[in-house]
Amino acid sequence: MVQRLTYRRRHCYATKSNRVRVVKTPGGRLTYQYQKKPVSAAKCGATGVKLNGLKNIRPSKLSNKHLSKKNKTVHRVYGGCLDHKVVRERIIRAFLIEEQKIVKKVLKMKTGKSAK
Repeated sequence: MVQRLTYRRRHCYATKSNRVRVVKTPGGRLTYQYQKKPVSAAKCGATGVKLNGLKNIRPSKLSNKHLSKKNKTVHRVYGGCLDHKVVRERIIRAFLIEEQKIVKKVLKMKTGKSAK
């Protein structure tokens, strides 16, 4: 006859947070062993692409108690948040906008001088 099993914690419903698997103990009994949730990689906030250089860990383990800042970021502007391509694109866009402002200013000065 099959041995009946009961959950070892208070939560008694078969939900995502209460996953278990049956394990045989050295004493020959069957018990439930609780499974951790699967871990997904950190993603870029703009494009949704997986970020390189970061560990795949559950959000609860992101505190400084479990993991230092060095392991949660990449040494770059917007390190653990945005993909390197997005950052590069933003820098180039900002530079071109500044250049455009300067060109407008120069053209305005030229047209102002020729009108006098």
